[in-house]
Amino acid sequence: MIRKLFTALIAAVALNAFAAVDANQASRADLETVKGIGPGLSGKIVQVRQAGEFKNWGDFVERVGGVGPGNAARLSQAGLTVAGAAYEASAMPAAPVKTRKAEKAEKSGKADKAAQAAKAGR
Repeated sequence: MIRKLFTALIAAVALNAFAAVDANQASRADLETVKGIGPGLSGKIVQVRQAGEFKNWGDFVERVGGVGPGNAARLSQAGLTVAGAAYEASAMPAAPVKTRKAEKAEKSGKADKAAQAAKAGR
């Protein structure tokens, strides 16, 4: 009898450990049960969420500093969901690709000058 009770208790704890934690509903303590989320990140998530619930993973990655697509994939595998959905890389908007020339111009401040010259028709 005790053995069955103990087995049922262990099974319940194991299932609870793998239960999904939704970023829109979870408390800081709940978020910290997800592997990879510590006190700092859970605080950021809760603070950013106060401005409004996350629409999807793209919104989550955009609004929560320090979380990129790679971290989002790892957090999702560890049990985090956003609006009830697991992370899918294909659902993320593609980042704009910058050429080396554009990066150099941006760093040197020439991009603004070039844009202004183009507007002026020079």
